[in-house]
Amino acid sequence: MRRLAGRFVVAGALTASTLATVATPTAGAQPCPDAEVVFARGSDEPPGVGVTGQAFIDALRTQAAGKSIGVYAVNYPATGDFDNKAVFPGTMFDGVHDASAHIQATAANCPNTKMIVGGFSQGAAVAAYATGDLPAGVSDRVAGLVLFGKPSAPLLAHYGAPAANIGSQYAGKSLDLCAPGDAICDGSQASALSPLAHVLYPFNGLTTAAASAAAARL
Repeated sequence: MRRLAGRFVVAGALTASTLATVATPTAGAQPCPDAEVVFARGSDEPPGVGVTGQAFIDALRTQAAGKSIGVYAVNYPATGDFDNKAVFPGTMFDGVHDASAHIQATAANCPNTKMIVGGFSQGAAVAAYATGDLPAGVSDRVAGLVLFGKPSAPLLAHYGAPAANIGSQYAGKSLDLCAPGDAICDGSQASALSPLAHVLYPFNGLTTAAASAAAARL
């Protein structure tokens, strides 16, 4: 079990140190953009959308040229202290509450804005939780749900968190992406390359593919 914790910590550290200069995105100039990406970063990444989130947003803006794309970085600790079961699940749900509140506020204040909700690693679980309990009138405003490297149900259970299931209301407009060899999301036994596979989403083509699918829904 300690090995699993190590995988999370190493993956988060690699992500944060590789491109730690990614800045916190700001929303588009328009008060109500055509679309907005609500994204939760991965474990131990600095505040903002993280490396995977930024790669997805950059690709989406390219593929949805002509549309204004706002960005909201979910505000939560994204802690890597997985073994602290008294604290870790609660920090995730700080993100769930923040994301849910922002999605509902955007739906109320910007009725024509379509939302793409996403996350990477721990953030993918946050995004799945946050969208699961949205009121019907709000969930209809979510044009797409894009998850990268979402932790498997057994792994989340080991650290005291529930399975991050995707609600049936998002059938046909959700992507739950797990890279080959990524033991965080596929539930397999870790290998020496598992941490590397977990941080390669910005470089393995999956963020571009996800952006293409999301752009088609805007």
